[in-house]
Amino acid sequence: MTQPCPRRTLLQLAGLAALPGWAATSHAQSGTPRALPVPGGVARIALGAAPERLLAFTGDIPVLVLGSPQAWTAVVGIPLAAQEGLAELRVQASAGAASQALGYRIQGKRYREQRLNVEPRTVDLSPSDQARFEREQAHQQQVMASFTTLLAQEADLTMRPPVPGTRSTSFGMRRIFNGQPRKPHSGMDIAAATGTPVVAPLPGRVIDVGDYFFNGGTVWLDHGGGLLTLYCHLSRIDCRVGDTLATGQAFSLAGATGRVTGPHLHWGVMLNRTMVDPALFLPT
Repeated sequence: MTQPCPRRTLLQLAGLAALPGWAATSHAQSGTPRALPVPGGVARIALGAAPERLLAFTGDIPVLVLGSPQAWTAVVGIPLAAQEGLAELRVQASAGAASQALGYRIQGKRYREQRLNVEPRTVDLSPSDQARFEREQAHQQQVMASFTTLLAQEADLTMRPPVPGTRSTSFGMRRIFNGQPRKPHSGMDIAAATGTPVVAPLPGRVIDVGDYFFNGGTVWLDHGGGLLTLYCHLSRIDCRVGDTLATGQAFSLAGATGRVTGPHLHWGVMLNRTMVDPALFLPT
């Protein structure tokens, strides 16, 4: 008589272990984005096989899961403020199902600092500018919470550079003005003359267009699964919310709008509501 197979838990099915063992690890797998489990980097966590796409969360924020029933991978953006050590990913077989926690390790990374002494008026905002910034920040938080299933979840995530030009290595650098630390630089600056066409690095949908105090002319693109890209200081915007763009399709022109010292493109890449290093998505 054939014995019935023992019932397997989600993590057994996925080849992982639950807490407190912390057996799940971030693997250096092939593909883009490249795995670099540091603050501001990306962890690629092998989830193994499961009949349907697994759901993964960091806290309550959904995480991009790529792959097929033969092998699923969670692609996790790590905040620049994250501390070195163990972090937790929560995984479910489906919405409403019981979840189990997986651990992965964040490695340490020290970014550069730049100390500048400038006129106080260039650092301290007036009450009206501060009020405008806070209104815009609240709106941007809503934009950054976008999570759709379109486009990216089945796609190659290797990105095309949005403009040609010299790319800065200032991602993660913290500027300190007159002894006051500011948030780390959360994107890649690419040298681009005013009027240079900016193109979509992946298929995407326009989810926000605006003229903001610090960022100037701004566009957000949604590529699916919580993968968003940001474009700032634009001199002209040739798209509207709801437009769908193909890889390489121009949608705006680079410029020097907002708080900048010269023309360039500030390009940001966001995963699970955290900005990560765009260089991890570019071809090597």
